[in-house]
Amino acid sequence: MSKYETEVDIVVVGAGVIGLAAAVELAHRNPAAQILLIEKNRGYGQEVSSRSSEVIHAGLYYPPGSLKARFCAEGNRLLYEFCTQYRIPHRCTGKLVTATVAEEAVDLQKLYQKAISNGVEVDYLEAGQVKIMEPHVQAVAALFSPTTGIIDSHRFMYALFYKARQNGVTVLFNSPLHNIEVLANSYILVFARERIKSRVVINCAGLHSDVVAAMAGLDIDETGYRLHYCRGEYYRLRRRYEFAHLVYPLPEKNGLGIHLTLDLQGGQRLGPDTRYVDTIDYSIDDSYKEKFYFAARRYLPWLEMEDLQPDYAGIRPKLQTEGGEFRDFVINEESCHGLPGFINLIGIESPGLTAALAIARYAAKLVENMFN
Repeated sequence: MSKYETEVDIVVVGAGVIGLAAAVELAHRNPAAQILLIEKNRGYGQEVSSRSSEVIHAGLYYPPGSLKARFCAEGNRLLYEFCTQYRIPHRCTGKLVTATVAEEAVDLQKLYQKAISNGVEVDYLEAGQVKIMEPHVQAVAALFSPTTGIIDSHRFMYALFYKARQNGVTVLFNSPLHNIEVLANSYILVFARERIKSRVVINCAGLHSDVVAAMAGLDIDETGYRLHYCRGEYYRLRRRYEFAHLVYPLPEKNGLGIHLTLDLQGGQRLGPDTRYVDTIDYSIDDSYKEKFYFAARRYLPWLEMEDLQPDYAGIRPKLQTEGGEFRDFVINEESCHGLPGFINLIGIESPGLTAALAIARYAAKLVENMFN
């Protein structure tokens, strides 16, 4: 009797938006391959992917030449095309990044130059132009990003899930991975009641992707793969005024700042903040209302404390330490570490939703030659 019960060509670990997109792209490029998508939760996208701002980013913020800059710009175009083709609810709202005092104008100019270097369409606006676009926003200047938008991320994931199943991908929910055994040219994935052998493993495990990498024998500290949980809260905003665009402050060291986003149902919310934590906890209360109030009043001067109500929280899988320097996505085929066919996708935080289709294309190309 075999030591394993099932043998496939490719296993994708994690059915968040990145794992779903990767499974779709792999099935498209390798139609004869047996592809298995495994997820520890009872459904797809129940962690990072379902607890975001649902923003389609343009790529203003990231260092030129980084994977985040490259895949955000490419992903922005691919995502709008996908939404149009498959009728995913979305809207190209545009976004204002505001400077609220004169001292911030220097940083706004730096951000403008970074966006230009990344090939991102962006306009520099003076205070009067901002007031015309958004009468209820206070700013001495702003950047306008016309290709920023919002998306129904749940409908997007459903479309990816449907396409994956339609293209022959087998999906296993309620299947937490216990261990990975490394063979000469393949891997055995160990579950509670089953052992699955695969030639290729794509690690898209989100918050737990460093744990999966460690299961394969990688030293996550030596490789720089250890993740740090960064919690972000959201507060629902009582709608007193209409906004046509998303409104952001200048970015902070560890995030984009507490910003005003819109949803497709006409709702308005503030968030997320950034707070490094040791455990995954999605509960939310009024504890941080005052912090949100003072942060948002800088560009929404009419805001009152009672306008804010707790909404939801998310956890971001950051490679960047608290206060640390920029860290890019990790998307590596690990032959250099003695793990041929093992591909890690680690630290896929914002702009991961926007970049999902571009990341999937890149990851699929890393294994394409193995099946041709």
